Amino acid sequence: MPDERLGQAEYDAFRRFLSDACGIMLGDNKHYLVVSRLNRMVREANLPSISALLSRLPHDRELARLAVEAMTTNETSWLRDQHPFICLRDQILPELARRGTSLRMWSAACSSGQEPYSLSMMIDECQRSQAGVSLVNTQIVATDVSKQILDEARAASYDTFSMTRGLSDDMRQRYFVNKGDRWEVIPKVKNRVSFREYNLMQSFAPLGKFDVIFCRNVLIYFSATAKEDILRRLAQALNPGGYLFLGSAETAGAASDLLELARFNPGSAYRRR
Repeated sequence: MPDERLGQAEYDAFRRFLSDACGIMLGDNKHYLVVSRLNRMVREANLPSISALLSRLPHDRELARLAVEAMTTNETSWLRDQHPFICLRDQILPELARRGTSLRMWSAACSSGQEPYSLSMMIDECQRSQAGVSLVNTQIVATDVSKQILDEARAASYDTFSMTRGLSDDMRQRYFVNKGDRWEVIPKVKNRVSFREYNLMQSFAPLGKFDVIFCRNVLIYFSATAKEDILRRLAQALNPGGYLFLGSAETAGAASDLLELARFNPGSAYRRR
């Protein structure tokens, strides 16, 4: 059996590793979480202890990647918190469509795909409800630090339990095909979304510019310095007049000179000045 102990010095060393690897900061109260998730890795790698695992992280890129994935929180649901998606469907997408250009959207930290596919569904919902709105050239880029979770997202296949989280019966029937105990996203919605493994500490330049960015409930896991840096780069990745959606408890902070708060009914977003 693996040694399940994790001393304070080792815990602090792992926190530094995680911060350096992907910018995520673990608080002092996550000791049990780290032990639980790393012990699973220890068993799968057939190592004698967490200490042995930690000693390999600086020299084993694949093991380091798996450690980051193990500590990444992938809590998500369809149309999470509703208001941002209603705001996007009813007000922002029609406004952007009137500009007459191709639109690009980014779902940062997309987890298992519910957010980017929800964005894609909102494109169809907008066109269904508002005559004359054309969004045929809209593209959605979805990124996450976890290769494993991206593989799940690309499959676009969900179990019955996950389908109960945020979806109405109408939406489920309109945008999914039932395959026994799984539900598959229809091709029209799926094909708008492209997935890419990406770390928010990397430069955003290779991703290009966007008209809408969703980066919700993500920045709370980063240090204050990293959060400020990411916010400014998110703002710079927006086209003029583009919109950034953050979590309900998150603010533009250090990027307030680049972003202005835009209030809608319901919801709000930050608009690139």
